[in-house]
Amino acid sequence: MADPQRMLAQAVSGAIVAAFGAEYAGVDPVIRPTTKPGFGDFQANFAMPLGKRIGRAPRELADAVVNELDLGGVCERVEVAGPGFVNLTLDDGWLAACVDAVLADERLDVAAAPVPERVIVDYSAPNVAKEMHVGHLRTTVIGDALCRVLEWLGHTVVRQNHIGDWGTPFGMLIEHLIDIGAGDGADELSVGDLTDFYQAARVKFDADPAFVERSRQRVVLLQAGDAETLALWRLLVDESKRHFNAVYAQLGVLLTDADLAPESMYNDRLDAVAAELQQSGLAVIDDGALCVFPPGFTGREGDPLPLIVRYSTGGYGYAATDLAAMKYRTSTLAGQRLVYVVGAPQAQHLAMVFAVGAMAGWLGDGKARAEHVAFGSVLGKDGRMLRTRSGEPVRLIELLDEAVERATAIVAEKNPALPAGVRDEVARAVGIGSVKYADLSTDRTRDYVFDWDRMLSFDGNTAAYLLYAYVRVRGIFRKSGGAEDEVGAGDVLVTEREERALALALLRFDVVVESVADTLEPHRLCAYLFDLAQAYTAFFEACPVLRAPSEPVRRSRLALCELTARTLATGLGLLGITVVEQM
Repeated sequence: MADPQRMLAQAVSGAIVAAFGAEYAGVDPVIRPTTKPGFGDFQANFAMPLGKRIGRAPRELADAVVNELDLGGVCERVEVAGPGFVNLTLDDGWLAACVDAVLADERLDVAAAPVPERVIVDYSAPNVAKEMHVGHLRTTVIGDALCRVLEWLGHTVVRQNHIGDWGTPFGMLIEHLIDIGAGDGADELSVGDLTDFYQAARVKFDADPAFVERSRQRVVLLQAGDAETLALWRLLVDESKRHFNAVYAQLGVLLTDADLAPESMYNDRLDAVAAELQQSGLAVIDDGALCVFPPGFTGREGDPLPLIVRYSTGGYGYAATDLAAMKYRTSTLAGQRLVYVVGAPQAQHLAMVFAVGAMAGWLGDGKARAEHVAFGSVLGKDGRMLRTRSGEPVRLIELLDEAVERATAIVAEKNPALPAGVRDEVARAVGIGSVKYADLSTDRTRDYVFDWDRMLSFDGNTAAYLLYAYVRVRGIFRKSGGAEDEVGAGDVLVTEREERALALALLRFDVVVESVADTLEPHRLCAYLFDLAQAYTAFFEACPVLRAPSEPVRRSRLALCELTARTLATGLGLLGITVVEQM
């Protein structure tokens, strides 16, 4: 283990126990990187909370712990400062050896999860017969990044693309398809006019009572398994899947048809779920509907809030489908961790579904656990939901095409000498990467403003800046004639302040990746990569590499460059962003 922060935490924890007894084994040593070099590399801030707990002066406690610390060869200096802070300055040689260890490890010292889990991730979930729009961006890119991180840590990830392909709207859509002719309808859908197709069906539904009645009858036929109706329904689904896959390919996410888990697959399970909940006494008939009243959920008037499993008409809504999906994921799929990448407005609904799942025995008590990965909205510059001038949601494929188009112009302006094929590759990496990174770098619980100029900028916390940082590192090796072949473990030296800062940044990668898996917050990885790129920039400007003062220093700085490039490429890859070798 080459991570200094974790190693120091273990050492300080041991010293706390040695100083005060085994009953203090769980005390958090509170090891944090320092904000100023004069305070050392790390600071242990355990003394003040511990002083409140046992009624002694924090500085006295800090002195007692330092007297028990054995950090010979690890820390050059250990000092108690202020009211009880413990400043820890790492030994140069030990720090260099840690970097060497990471350099020699193809996984950059990121260990696989000690207890791998089977993780079910529900994300993307577009609706059949509707084009994907900007509202599907966050769930798709956040879900994709989380799947990549979890898989890289050794967890078994099962993707579940819970597309909307069932329910009452399909009566309307199938009847419209019949009206225009199944063949003509397929042609219309195949060219991507899903939104226009849906809107035309909706206009007819709103204006023609006879069409409404036909649509309702068609729903009955669909739910009854009528062969002709199912064939038309499959046509809608198949044409929609082609559109979804085109968006996924452009966006560079890993979803395939094998990951589809549509609403329709649970249709035959709804009766059994309703019966189980009713027989167990959890679900009761209330005003004709079958409902579960999970404790702690109330309406505006303070009345118990029901989760409606079956309507008084006998039909099922999406709550029943979500419950059936949960049971399937915990039993058939044997999921241990259920992750729902769903917008924040669904927080109460999912909390109620999770509560009912726990009441039914599908979650908790050593069984699976469910987590809502909530996210905010994508806003326009006016602070409202991002829409076209006509007020429609922005089509996602058009947004991605525009990202590549804008990036192409920027790349051509910055480097007109790039061959056309390379320019196209770079423009795609910058354009798509910028859209994804702008989303992922925002705390997912917050809304963010979609701003082309900001997200495509080569300055600041953007994909373009990080991609350029990677290219600049790789450029050193191109200029050196392939000096990366010379780099090996044992080469690293840490003498300059900027070398030290870069080394410390490189050694934080494992902690950050693990924190993303724990918290399901990709912005932590984005913030780390930006900090790393800034540390590299400071190093690059202060420490000559190819013109280093000696051959050992040159080899050491090349090693730091190589590890920086590998870390940036790996981190961006976990976010689903592709690096390029030149820009």
